Amino acid sequence: MPKEKYRLSAERFEAYYTAIYGSRWTRLRKALLADAALIEFSQGLSTPYFLNHASILAALALRMPESGTVLDACAAPGGKSLVIASGLNEGQSLLANELSSERRGRLARVLDEHLDAEKRQRVCVSGFDAARLAGQQSEHGRFAGILLDAPCSSERYVLRNEKSLAEWTNARPRYLAQRQWALLSAAFLLLAPGASLVYATCAISPEENDGVVSRLMKKYKDEVTLDEPEFKEGERTTFGRLILPDETNGMGPMYIARAWKNTCVSDTSGCVWHRR
Repeated sequence: MPKEKYRLSAERFEAYYTAIYGSRWTRLRKALLADAALIEFSQGLSTPYFLNHASILAALALRMPESGTVLDACAAPGGKSLVIASGLNEGQSLLANELSSERRGRLARVLDEHLDAEKRQRVCVSGFDAARLAGQQSEHGRFAGILLDAPCSSERYVLRNEKSLAEWTNARPRYLAQRQWALLSAAFLLLAPGASLVYATCAISPEENDGVVSRLMKKYKDEVTLDEPEFKEGERTTFGRLILPDETNGMGPMYIARAWKNTCVSDTSGCVWHRR
């Protein structure tokens, strides 16, 4: 790896996040370089699974329906799917989706290892592109809840991986935000009226977090309502909450926003949107 290329990429990375976080970036960077804080999650599982507490909060932010199918749109490696599956009751099922075949194999193994037979049969693993599924009109409104933990910059990983840091450019968050928007806008079409959608990333760039959710609010207006998840960890942003490890003893990073799809009731004037 050419040292000059690595140096220039690292300098661009530092300048980009310093511009966002100012003097805080020094301690946030240190926290990102430290090992992530993992905790044991065992509720409703046959064997415990270790994951970051912020990931548990993201999965629990989804409001489970009384019945119907919930979609975990980008499910690998499977920790959030386990949290959702652990609470499944009769009449509820989970579709754990992962586009990458390699990651999908790991997802299936995680589900097999940590779920008992009764819960495992309520979870189906699939491999479609969630952004393209919404192109099928018949799929609109199919899911009674959706968790979208979207692919993101994952700055914690970039900082700890020389190859990834050497390849980093200022265009990366912008490029990923476009993919995230494709996934989020599709997920909203796939969501049933009255149901909840949780958008989450492990990015710390506002462009990939509030920036993406702002597009949802602008496009769908009266059709969507945001509310704040019940947990208080992290800090409030315009549209969600951002959990950063420098302020939460190693939790995160994790951005979490929850949206509800309003229902339309027709009257003499046309469609009247009813919030949940």
